[in-house]
Amino acid sequence: MSGAPLDRAWLAAHLPHQGSMSLLDAIASHDGEAIHAIATRHRAPDNPLRRGGELPVAAVIEYGAQAAAAHGALAAGRPSGAGFLAAVRDVAFHARRLDDVEADLDVRAERIGGGESGVIYRFEVLAAGRLLAAGRLTVAFGK
Repeated sequence: MSGAPLDRAWLAAHLPHQGSMSLLDAIASHDGEAIHAIATRHRAPDNPLRRGGELPVAAVIEYGAQAAAAHGALAAGRPSGAGFLAAVRDVAFHARRLDDVEADLDVRAERIGGGESGVIYRFEVLAAGRLLAAGRLTVAFGK
């Protein structure tokens, strides 16, 4: 991957996720098939996905979905349109929670299929080289 890094300002202008629900901090690299994003907000006490004072590892699904949305915006050359998470498959968790992970999150998503009605991405979330979770997600586009 080689695309130029992009910051939070780009993310805010191109993704529907705003305010505290904007979980990604930067796009480190990207190409026509994949994206590598960086996230630090998993440690934030006000992360909106926290439950009972903890951020469960299942939150990685939203991190992966936001990386997919960013990749879609880059591929389309315009802000990400309306879409919804239609399916999540083959998810494997390798941690219990995220808020106790000291390293930044590396969120990677690779487009593996799709068309006009939606897209399928494989995603993985790592921290300091340690795989925290991986799976596939399908994003459907509204008409």
